[in-house]
Amino acid sequence: MDILKLEKELGHTFKDKSLIKTALCHSSYTNEQSDTTLRDNERLEFLGDAVLSLTAGHILMDFFPDLKEGDLSKMRAGLVNESKLASIAKIINLGEHIKLGKGELQTNGREKKSILADAFEAVIAAVYLDGGFDASFRIIKLHFSPFLNSISKPTANLDYKSRLQELVQGSHNSIPSYHIIDETGPDHDKAFKTQLKIQNIITEGTGKSKKLAEQAAAKKALEILEKNQD
Repeated sequence: MDILKLEKELGHTFKDKSLIKTALCHSSYTNEQSDTTLRDNERLEFLGDAVLSLTAGHILMDFFPDLKEGDLSKMRAGLVNESKLASIAKIINLGEHIKLGKGELQTNGREKKSILADAFEAVIAAVYLDGGFDASFRIIKLHFSPFLNSISKPTANLDYKSRLQELVQGSHNSIPSYHIIDETGPDHDKAFKTQLKIQNIITEGTGKSKKLAEQAAAKKALEILEKNQD
């Protein structure tokens, strides 16, 4: 187990090395050892799951300030799942550091999504216990950034601009207009505010990109039009 190599890949240097060592001990390994002081990573996995859920919720609320609880919950479920966690674990080569029992080694346990995902959760808990919430938040945001960027592109059920366009073209014979009315924050962390106009309806939306701000404004306009239709 090369702790220094893993710390570099992870982006965190542990003050208490015993935490990361426990995070990397699978139950199949500890069950085969005569040392009764060894602990597997299952308790850390439990804590890491909670830390990941909280942090992902926080990040998604920042990225999508106008989305409702239901949409945010769906996004979080899609972001913090076994496949995503296992993918990140592979990127940082976590598998090569996990201590496994003979049976798991023989069945290529270092490549199993469940083992990788559980170990990653345990590692996040180890970071949390070692450096506090700020340290774990930084690590999670760092490694989840590629996935956050991909979900910033609205999926079909969240493409409010297209839905609004279809609705107004069919029943109102008009096209929505979008204008950026405000930009705040530094270049690396900007927030945009967009104003939408469609007939006598004016809405505003904010987001971490112009497209997200437009989607937020379109969502509000869509809700007004659908309510008026009802």
